Amino acid sequence: MKKEYEHLLKSADDSEKAITRLKEIVSILRVQCPWDREQNHETLRRCMLEEAYEVVDAINEKDMDNLEEELGDVILQVVFHSNLAEEKNSFDLTSVINKECEKMIRRHPHVFLEKNLNNGINSIDKVLEKWDNIKATEKQGTTQTSRMDSVPKALPALTRAAKVQKKAADVGFDWDNITGALDKVREETSELIEATGGEDFNKGHVEEELGDLLFSVVNVARFLNVDPEEALQSATRKFIKRFSYVEEESLACGKQLENMSLEEMDILWNEAKNIENNKNQCHD
Repeated sequence: MKKEYEHLLKSADDSEKAITRLKEIVSILRVQCPWDREQNHETLRRCMLEEAYEVVDAINEKDMDNLEEELGDVILQVVFHSNLAEEKNSFDLTSVINKECEKMIRRHPHVFLEKNLNNGINSIDKVLEKWDNIKATEKQGTTQTSRMDSVPKALPALTRAAKVQKKAADVGFDWDNITGALDKVREETSELIEATGGEDFNKGHVEEELGDLLFSVVNVARFLNVDPEEALQSATRKFIKRFSYVEEESLACGKQLENMSLEEMDILWNEAKNIENNKNQCHD
């Protein structure tokens, strides 16, 4: 390693020194590396999303070693974006961290500011209610014209739909109970069937009806206190696991999936399903 960079080889012994080390590395890369020199906030958007998803994947897999690595990648993105902003005299990493500290103190007055620790805040629901009230007060006077403006447009579609629905429900624009939400799913299902059943197939109309159906399903998930994003991820993982069984068993029989009938593949699929059910019964 070049002599002037040798000090960067040594691991830091506390978080403050570690952040300083990473910040210096990013600053050097911005000057010395052709790829890093070309980056800006826009080009790094996908990197931030991918790193965040990889953190979630590590959590789902309960892989602590990978989680440690992926959290580091997220921190790198924060440091990189802060460095870009500092170059433009917009803000820097210190101001980013300080703003977050101030926000956490401001939004947890029951912990940091009020003499009575509980002060009526003795449940998670009360904490969240206070958080939302403080957040709403902070947003007053901003350029937001609708309460929906605070829902990020870049969120995954299911997550964004759930947040939008909660915003509406917070002011009473909601079904009285899950029955109304389930009835809406049936209604939207019928409309989708109708849109796909005629001779005058209109892709735009079908897409609209399919979107309405998905939105109504998210509403049901909200009433059941189920994360629709995680529910779909779980269903996708289950499908992959069963389909992998179909692939493995077909190869064991000396067959290619492309040459098998749907009925043959269904038999293997049901075998995979039965194996899962038997395992679940054993766990019970």
